[in-house]
Amino acid sequence: MSEPSTPAHLWPAWPYPRIVAHRGGGKLAPENTLAAFETGASLGLRMVEFDAKLSADNTVFLLHDDTVDRTSNGHGAAAQMAYADIAKLDAGSWFGARFAGQVMPTLAQVAERCRSLGLAANVEIKPCPGREAETGKRVAEAVQALWAGQTPPPLLSSFSYEALEAAAAAAPDLPRGMLYDAIPAHWREDARNLGTVSLHANHQPLDGPQVAQIKAAGLQMLVYTVNDPARARELAVWGVDAICTDRIDLIGADFLERA
Repeated sequence: MSEPSTPAHLWPAWPYPRIVAHRGGGKLAPENTLAAFETGASLGLRMVEFDAKLSADNTVFLLHDDTVDRTSNGHGAAAQMAYADIAKLDAGSWFGARFAGQVMPTLAQVAERCRSLGLAANVEIKPCPGREAETGKRVAEAVQALWAGQTPPPLLSSFSYEALEAAAAAAPDLPRGMLYDAIPAHWREDARNLGTVSLHANHQPLDGPQVAQIKAAGLQMLVYTVNDPARARELAVWGVDAICTDRIDLIGADFLERA
């Protein structure tokens, strides 16, 4: 693997909005759809988080789960479906009738919509089992091409060390953050080996001293999924850099400025 080009200690102050819409539109629209991004932007959000994975024919598209069952009218493993078949599925009606006909968009469609809406992006690499390295590589390459020259660049993240390692090798100039549910003892080693600029963590087990420790190591912090305004304020006081939320109706773009 090539040496990461942006060590955490050389990364500037957090260049992203501090409130991030989870899966595009939080709980107000069907996740990982263009309608979700439009919903987030309509409420003034300036950054979205979403999940990117590969179809059977290696198209990068948006989906959180390994199967299409929960968020569409289809059935089966995404890794075994060509994107042309995925694109025929209704990914909006499960959420509400007014979203009928929404699809699982390609990353190219998402890049265009983010540009038109003025949205920064946190692209979570979400590989299907057994496709970790391939997904990391292909998603990073696609992000690098689709967002070329844009500032700030998309922030890549993943729960998969292997996927993020492959992304670092494929597009070393893109900033990266390692995702954890429970932060492990080896987080410093992961950050050093992957050249990450941020640590992305489940907010529930966090406390102030742990946040201070991570920040002192030179890493920025994004926390998920924070839906209680009081908790969001507490985390901000501790020094987290970004809060990913489903409740974009309660925790809006200027929430921390008003807090």
